[in-house]
Amino acid sequence: MGTSSNRVFFAEPANDSVVKSPFKVKFGVTGMEVKPAGDDSPNSGHHHVLVNLDAMPVGQAIPFSPTHIHFGKGQTEGEISLPPGTYTLTLQFADKDHISYGKGLSNTIRVIVK
Repeated sequence: MGTSSNRVFFAEPANDSVVKSPFKVKFGVTGMEVKPAGDDSPNSGHHHVLVNLDAMPVGQAIPFSPTHIHFGKGQTEGEISLPPGTYTLTLQFADKDHISYGKGLSNTIRVIVK
C-alpha cells in the first residue's frame, strides 16, 4: 500500500489540456489492482477524481459530493461535466471503503474547460 512503485496517473486528458464539457477522463494505476468498492482483495481499490481539491490524507474517507467524483464500480475511464473555467483534477486511489491511500497514490493535472 503506497510503496514508491505504486502510482496513479491520468492517461487522458494531458496536463494543461483544453477540453469541451463533457470530457473523457482515463486513468491508470501501477502496483495496485482496480476493484469495485466493497471488494476486499489485497492491494486493490478504485479511482476518485477530486475537483479543485488536493489529495486526501491517508486513512480519510472520501465524501460523496459534486467535487468528489467516485468511480466505485472499478471504472478506469468516464466522463466529467464542468462549466467553463480552469480546474485542477486530482486522481485519488482509495480502498474498498473509499478510504484514501494518500498523496502517494494521487496525481493532479490542470484542465481548461471551454
